[in-house]
Amino acid sequence: MPADLALQPARANLRAALLVPLAFSAFSGTDALVKRLTESLPVPQVTAMITLVALLLVILAAAATGRARALWPRHPGLAVLRAVLLAGDTLLIYYAFSALPLADAYVLAFLTPVLVALLAALFLHERLSRLAWLGVIAGFAGVIVALKPGETALTFGHAAALGSALLFALSLVLLRRTKAGESDLALVASVLVVLTLLSLATALAAGAFMAVTMGLAGLASLAGLLLFTGHMLLVRAFRLGDASVVAPFQYSQILWGCLYGALFFGAPVESHTLAGAAIIILSGWLVLK
Repeated sequence: MPADLALQPARANLRAALLVPLAFSAFSGTDALVKRLTESLPVPQVTAMITLVALLLVILAAAATGRARALWPRHPGLAVLRAVLLAGDTLLIYYAFSALPLADAYVLAFLTPVLVALLAALFLHERLSRLAWLGVIAGFAGVIVALKPGETALTFGHAAALGSALLFALSLVLLRRTKAGESDLALVASVLVVLTLLSLATALAAGAFMAVTMGLAGLASLAGLLLFTGHMLLVRAFRLGDASVVAPFQYSQILWGCLYGALFFGAPVESHTLAGAAIIILSGWLVLK
């Protein structure tokens, strides 16, 4: 094989490794703004406002580049199923952000690689190595260390964060099947359309609409911009690089969660949270080996 061809996968993985931290930094910025917004507005309304802004940005991007047709998925069934999973994931994690410190919510979300491994073994009949099974066990041990059950009261926020990790894991399995045949715009637009409709329906059913000030509208617009940016960068990173290269960068969110929590919400950085996060990160690395 020519040397330049041999280097192509490595270059693609390097480009993905440069893009994906930017994606998760954008998502973390959105998360911090969501937590701030939910101090004044209901979670479904916040979700609807943010995703509507992001959806409009996707449509504008498609129109500006003459790719309006790329918004329609080639495989609507898979695209809508993935969109429903991510919509549920988003609503659950936004609720978790409203109820928990950012770092605590992220620790539970870090179970995604472990859950992906379990789902692959369960549904795709992929055999896990002994090292991977060790990683699975270590991942749940890390959750126990981080949450300190018996000393910390477990809430619906913790359950929501765990449910979010499960739905996100399912969406990643589907993304690996759909990414080759779909455009970036279709993958992102389908998620935002379903999430916007679902959050609006939830808000209407709960009667959860409140008056919005200009300041809150500005924060929601900024969060929508960051959400759009994060989705586009994440889809591009998964298209360029191997999943084993891209997925571990999710762990960078614990740093952002601790930073934003301390700066904007006065949340202390607990040693047991960091210890649990470190164990879960190690577990994810073992699963991906």
